Amino acid sequence: MNMLLHLAGGYAPWLWLGIAIVCAVIEGLSFGLTTVWFALSAILMVFISLLHPPVYAQCLLFVMIAVVLLIFTRPFALKVLRTNRVKTNADSLVGKTAFVIKDISEWEKGQVKINGAVWTAASADGTAIPTDSECTIERIEGVTVIVRIVNKA
Repeated sequence: MNMLLHLAGGYAPWLWLGIAIVCAVIEGLSFGLTTVWFALSAILMVFISLLHPPVYAQCLLFVMIAVVLLIFTRPFALKVLRTNRVKTNADSLVGKTAFVIKDISEWEKGQVKINGAVWTAASADGTAIPTDSECTIERIEGVTVIVRIVNKA
């Protein structure tokens, strides 16, 4: 076992480079921003392994660096990468006013008209909404808009 650890220590930079490549390939296939931090940690370990620390120390340091990168940089990276999300036409309907053209009940979906388009609609709170009522679109679930009646004061 000691000889195996010593042998692995001699090829450690290549081992870490291989681990970095495997993690990068997995990240490229998944786009989850998880294994990229292990790939970066492995790249750092290529250089650290040139200092010839014990193999167990390299492994421990690899895991520690990867976990720190994962915990502290992943949320920031997700925020930066997701800011340019373009709303679809359906997303732009949320918050707008629609008019009920077919009664909406607690158990049955109705229909609303918004911007000239007819959508299947359901009540957000389960209350009945009669035809010709004005309502606000709260969210979209599949092809159904979830609406809430507008309280006229």
